Amino acid sequence: MSSRGRQQLESFRVAGPNEEPPHLLNQLALDTALEIALLLNSSPVDEIHVMRKIVIDGSNTTGFQRTALIALGGYIEVEGGKRVHIQSICLEEDAARKISEAQGEVVYRLDRQGIPLIEIATAPEIHNPEEAESVAYKIGQLLRATGKVKRGLGTIRQDVNISIKDGALVEAKGVQELGLVAKVVELEVQRQLNLLNIRDELRKRGAKEEDISGQLIDISKVFIHSKSKVIRKALDQKGVVLATVLPKYAGLVGREIQPGRRLGTEISERAIFWGGVGGIFHTDELPAYGITEEEISMVRQATHTTKDDCVMLVADRREKAEDALKAAIIRAKEAVVGVPEETRAAQPDGTTHYSRPRPGSARMYPETDVLVVPVASERISRIREALPEKPEKKFERFVKQYKLSNELAEAMIRSYHLDLFESIVTNMKNVSPAVVAVTLQNTWRNLKREGVPVENIGDDKVEQVFKELSMGKLAKEAIPDILAFLAKNESATVGQTTEKLGLQGISTEELGKVIEQTIKKNMPLIRDRKMEALSALMGDVMKQLRGRVDGKMVNENLRRKLEETIKSIDNH
Repeated sequence: MSSRGRQQLESFRVAGPNEEPPHLLNQLALDTALEIALLLNSSPVDEIHVMRKIVIDGSNTTGFQRTALIALGGYIEVEGGKRVHIQSICLEEDAARKISEAQGEVVYRLDRQGIPLIEIATAPEIHNPEEAESVAYKIGQLLRATGKVKRGLGTIRQDVNISIKDGALVEAKGVQELGLVAKVVELEVQRQLNLLNIRDELRKRGAKEEDISGQLIDISKVFIHSKSKVIRKALDQKGVVLATVLPKYAGLVGREIQPGRRLGTEISERAIFWGGVGGIFHTDELPAYGITEEEISMVRQATHTTKDDCVMLVADRREKAEDALKAAIIRAKEAVVGVPEETRAAQPDGTTHYSRPRPGSARMYPETDVLVVPVASERISRIREALPEKPEKKFERFVKQYKLSNELAEAMIRSYHLDLFESIVTNMKNVSPAVVAVTLQNTWRNLKREGVPVENIGDDKVEQVFKELSMGKLAKEAIPDILAFLAKNESATVGQTTEKLGLQGISTEELGKVIEQTIKKNMPLIRDRKMEALSALMGDVMKQLRGRVDGKMVNENLRRKLEETIKSIDNH
């Protein structure tokens, strides 16, 4: 491949000493970012300067992430005509994917690192969970309208900044499903309100930050004969059991703040993050985990506490246990203040967990290895002239040209399968756009609800299914069964699937024979009900053919044959 070809394919690559010179930004990625900026009514900058952003969590092998400001300002319009303004649009290199996380170890996969990523930051003008989700959908629609962004779960990720009165600014990162945005916002608001309630209760009890001494007490002797597996394992490996006291915290560490999550969960996450331990125990949740009531009583004696106090315990190597409890103490003290500012990671159920402290503003500095890129007015004009159809125009076309209902057209505009839908209906003239839309929207959703791993089905196989449909080799009624089989058998082809399921299309002659046999065995019903027998006969034929032929074709042929049969009966 030529050097120029490599320049267009690679993004943000920096050459080492004695190698080829540093490459320019990926020009296709830059054009795409500028295109999206124009779709969002933003103003591109005159010169693009690449910056380095320090990253210390291991997701960037260089220890930093490159990012470049592309445009400023702009807006999008959501329901009701409200404008939500855009603050900035940046082009970044994506980080490595986190594959797994265990005690003291995080495993990353590098196949995503360096891929161009566009970051769009909105102004703080979104006031409720539903509006947040609406904005996310609108941005997603514009991104997909370009036809140049990847599709699928995780390719469009939302980082949502959430704050409430008397609360704190919390960033929920990595919301991978747009439909989860509202729930993440709602549950974060619930979390902050509950943390504020805990703060108020602590203050009512007279609890103060300075009352938490931070003293770490070795209570290993209490558990010499313990049957708790966690504690037994730590002591057998020459570890210790350390404790610290939270005066007047009893009952609050175990209070729920999000579904299935308590203040103790957040304290434990800090201990795990900074200490590398498996977790902490606290007296609000004991006896449990093999720890007995008698041992709890001995812990209280050793720590000189009453039932008004909460005691936190960690069992591990001394160094790790000390680091863990120190981090836990910091989080416990923050409970008296209210809600700590932090970065949290979104989970599939809409809750969040501690990820890291919120970064400061001084972690970026110029990238001297990548040249400044001037943005010529001719380049902007070229991109502006080729801007894609906006979602609202596409909606009108879907309704008018493809005869989709308003609901189905709107669903397709929002769908991850938008460009797949347009590819199929454009290239396969014999396929009903409504059938394609219903399949990609409703059938897909129904299969997913049934636990079918539809994410395993590649676009090429979906297109092949509709190609077979357009050629009359299968019926639309067979599509759900075919997709379900392909999802569960990733190596299977569409042809192998239809053969395995016995869903190959049949000829007109074969259809005629099935109809003739069905009419012959239902003659008493036909003599009695005449054309009213059509519905029953239709069900009988479709049951025999099991989705091997289109229902419309069956209806037309069956109706014609039934009319001939009734006419023959009447003449005799």
